[in-house]
Amino acid sequence: MKMRAPAVPLITVDPYFSVWSMGDKLHESDTRHWTGKPHRLTGTAVVDGKENLFMGVNPNIPKLEQTGLDITALSTRYNFACDEVQLEIIFTTPLLMDDLKLLSRPVSYIHAEVKTNDGENHDVTITFTVDDELCQNLKYEFPTVYTDLTERGLACGRVGSKSQHILAQCGDDIRINWGYVYLASNHEKAEIRATAAVNDYNTLNHTMVLSIPLNTEEHTEGLVVVAYDDIKSIEYFKEPLDAYWKKDGGTIEDAITQALNEYDSLYEKCEQFSLKLYQEAVEAGNEKYAELVSLAYRQAIAAHKICIDSDGEVLFISKENFSNGCAATVDVTYPSIPQFLIYNPELVKGMLRPIFNYASRDIWHYDFAPHDAGTYPLVNGQVYSHGTCPTWQMPVEECGNMLICTAAVAIAENDASFALENWSHLETWCSYLIKNGVDPDNQLCTDDFAGHLAHNCNLSIKAIMGIAGFSILNRMAGKEEKAEELLKVARSMTDKWLAMAANEDGTFRLAFDRPGSFSMKYNAVWDQVFGLDLFPEDTFKEETKAYREQHSGLYGLMLDNRNTYTKSDWLVWSATLCDREEDFTSIVDRLWHAYDQSESRVPMTDFYSTTDAKMVGFQNRSVQGGLFIKLLKQKGICRFQTANL
Repeated sequence: MKMRAPAVPLITVDPYFSVWSMGDKLHESDTRHWTGKPHRLTGTAVVDGKENLFMGVNPNIPKLEQTGLDITALSTRYNFACDEVQLEIIFTTPLLMDDLKLLSRPVSYIHAEVKTNDGENHDVTITFTVDDELCQNLKYEFPTVYTDLTERGLACGRVGSKSQHILAQCGDDIRINWGYVYLASNHEKAEIRATAAVNDYNTLNHTMVLSIPLNTEEHTEGLVVVAYDDIKSIEYFKEPLDAYWKKDGGTIEDAITQALNEYDSLYEKCEQFSLKLYQEAVEAGNEKYAELVSLAYRQAIAAHKICIDSDGEVLFISKENFSNGCAATVDVTYPSIPQFLIYNPELVKGMLRPIFNYASRDIWHYDFAPHDAGTYPLVNGQVYSHGTCPTWQMPVEECGNMLICTAAVAIAENDASFALENWSHLETWCSYLIKNGVDPDNQLCTDDFAGHLAHNCNLSIKAIMGIAGFSILNRMAGKEEKAEELLKVARSMTDKWLAMAANEDGTFRLAFDRPGSFSMKYNAVWDQVFGLDLFPEDTFKEETKAYREQHSGLYGLMLDNRNTYTKSDWLVWSATLCDREEDFTSIVDRLWHAYDQSESRVPMTDFYSTTDAKMVGFQNRSVQGGLFIKLLKQKGICRFQTANL
């Protein structure tokens, strides 16, 4: 990867089990949780008795020279060297979406390999240290306990809080403080131990240390895993749920052993997947687009937790990272789905199920869709405005989102059964859009940070696409007459939109009552993805020209005329509206440069300034799955095939 990633993914499993390097070099700063709080992993290499640092911070140990860094969709590879040896460290979290048990397994790999640099044989001991702050919200929050689980063929230890408070907290800028972090290796000579210290708060805390002796002739490789058992993962309408990987029984120790035994085959699959993704993204855009989706891939998945409900259904619960901590947020689901529609639509259904469930309960009495279903990891109902104040809801937004997402799943799977299971809600929400979507009143949309807005042109497109999506679902369900009726409504609304939204120069407004204004029309991308052609072919020709020539800063296309900030997901969606590939890449290349040059060293922010590339807000969010929209369109996975449309 040529991009200088703003943050480098090391361990990417879920919103809590997440470790990153926020620097260009692995040993120039402590490794951190995505929130920026220290989650320290330290690595040293003792070469012929001389200790060298390759990961983390220790001013008392000289550093190996970092000679390389490469990031693919599923692995991060570092190279180091000294006069005697070369060292390669590879971090891999095997997030392959065709295997949900593997996808949810909370085990991440670190592979080390040494080679001679001077032609001589050298003894090298690789040591990995894991701090107990990986199982603490804040270090020293609780005393921790170390347990040695070593057995024949496996060096393994675990650390967890002495007092376990499972699922006892929720919110945004917090980390897990229950469960156990594990460190293990199946190397025949690996040894594990723990160091304990009483800190200034009179709290006993532990650090796990695992050492593997290697040499450059016979024993050149060593494999380590870092794992996490959160015991219970999500509270789902008052029921504590296990992670999906536990559904067939088995312990975290079993999962660790299995992971260690299958590393070689899994790593090869990961490499093949990453290469194929890169090549397909180059064909859809260019090398910079391929690097963007490769960097986004792990982040988007690991902003979720995969569980299974009491009916055996998959739940894929998102966390609104650094926006408000909501769980299963619909307008976070909506931008993320392109990635999951490509690789496993079941995960999109897993995002939508909590919303359908919540809307079925007596507490939800509105005729529009909820914004979310709780605050992570407590999915017990909406905390956002306490679920009672319509002023802070997003009625048109979320109705449109739910209809579009459900239609996209049905097309991708060529099966409308999931929609039919939730038909009454979809009918209600479609009726709401027909009544209120032509010219929305003063309300929030997903760009809620910009405030309420009446007569929102882009939100009106959302309503049109939601109704058209329900028309598709009706057609797939064999309800031809209703499908045609809804399609006529969508076409009529499109005609009204074209007249009401037009500026004199052929572009379209931010709001119907604001001539000369502008905004991204990202919601219109579904007209192309679904193959509906509701909008005439050249509708957005002048619009996208203006994106390139009038409304782009150095680092990207502005969201609208109210400010110079942008959203990465909507930027790529808007670029996908462009007819010419060079126009798409001219817009998306600016996003690449923003991440490459931003001073904000955080996992990909989706909300940043187009003038200086600095983060305005939000980081490590699942919405980066939206960067896959061009690839989704290119593959035609969600193009509805019918001669009658």
